[in-house]
Amino acid sequence: MGHIESTAPPKLLYGLNDKPPLVDGLFVAMQHVCAIFIPIVTPGLLITSALGLDVKQSSYILGMSLFVSGIATFIQARRVGPIGSGLLSIQGTSFAFVAPILAVIGTSLEAGKTPENTLAIVLGLCFFGSFIPIILSRFLHLTQKIFTPLVTGTAVTLIGLCLIKVGMFYMAGGGAAKASGTFGSMNNWALSGTVFAIVAFCSASSNKYLKMGSIIIGLLVGFIMSMVMGIIDFSKVGSLPLLNIPQPFRFGLAFDFGTFVPFAIIYVALTLEVIGDITATSMVSGEPIVGATFFRRMKGGILGDGFNSLVAAICATFPVVTLAQNNGIIQLTGVGSRYVGFYVAAILSFLGLFPLVGGVLLSIPTPVFGGAVMLMFGTVAVAGFNILKTAPMDNRSFVILAVSLAAGLGVTFIPEALEEFPKLAHSILESGIATGSLSALILNLIMPRDKTATVVETEEMKPVEVE
Repeated sequence: MGHIESTAPPKLLYGLNDKPPLVDGLFVAMQHVCAIFIPIVTPGLLITSALGLDVKQSSYILGMSLFVSGIATFIQARRVGPIGSGLLSIQGTSFAFVAPILAVIGTSLEAGKTPENTLAIVLGLCFFGSFIPIILSRFLHLTQKIFTPLVTGTAVTLIGLCLIKVGMFYMAGGGAAKASGTFGSMNNWALSGTVFAIVAFCSASSNKYLKMGSIIIGLLVGFIMSMVMGIIDFSKVGSLPLLNIPQPFRFGLAFDFGTFVPFAIIYVALTLEVIGDITATSMVSGEPIVGATFFRRMKGGILGDGFNSLVAAICATFPVVTLAQNNGIIQLTGVGSRYVGFYVAAILSFLGLFPLVGGVLLSIPTPVFGGAVMLMFGTVAVAGFNILKTAPMDNRSFVILAVSLAAGLGVTFIPEALEEFPKLAHSILESGIATGSLSALILNLIMPRDKTATVVETEEMKPVEVE
């Protein structure tokens, strides 16, 4: 495998180092922002709600989530010294830390600590934990035989397949619909189904602007339909402040070693997940997924994730990570230019500093977002399939792949199956992406290789072009 420099690249309108015209770049950047806006602010909404913070404190944290995501995206796309992948690696707040953070909040509040003191502990755990990927990134070059196409391909495939459940949940209405009893209603499916069909049709079009604008066209149609149906909610806009000014260490930092272990393990698991994300980004951008260039980008990307999470803790928000769903946008729009990342960074930072603008995006109904992101998640899984096509598939590889997919999808479909597990194990295994990726990594290390087996590469195993 060492002689393979890349898979067959997809047909791109703009490659990694191409500079799209301003209108084209902004057009695609807005689609990236629309796809990740809700995922970026949702962890903050859950955490601030659990802490019982007031509107002013909550809006600051949510604003900083967007602002730091913008700064982090710029660092990843621009590559500052050794920091950053130099790819269109979009950054956003990680969902993986929500469960352990909520556990810390529950324990701390029960012990009599104030919400502010509790938040200081959470931010301290995030701050010191961010050094884990920073350190791991410096030794990644020693692990080339560990992170093989089989391991990274499995991780990327699981990212797409596991996110499909999230997409379906959004299409049916999301958490708000669950609470109101309208989950899965025909109104929700009319919205999400229409948006999904429009995104699919535009993505398959040979017209440059329809292809690049598939996500934003679908969202616009869904927004108009929502207004006609009378379900647009602007109530949250009026309570948001006019401006968010970053204040380093606003809530302070504290540390509790007893609760740090779950954070440390999740940082390690997320590093493997990020390897899959960056591999997928390279794949859909037509860039190498093995070799010196790839590993330089991988090291820089993981270092960037750690550094950006450090910045997030300083700005009083939560760890950021390379987001998987944006790989789907690259594939759907045919735009893999890292310069689009600069536009995304500017927009996210602007939304963070001026939360009223973001409030309008928050008013878009969840089914509309669900219909827009569902196809993206499917394309991420397809990118994983293509990486797996570059891995020789003997019986050993089939077993590793089968076990890893079964483990990852199993906990994704039936998360309550882990309820009796110890808290530490539960926090690690509840992410199907982390569970399946770790399974692939461990099995690839411990399963003996059959030296007598020969693997014949067929036409089906060769990389294929994804349009």
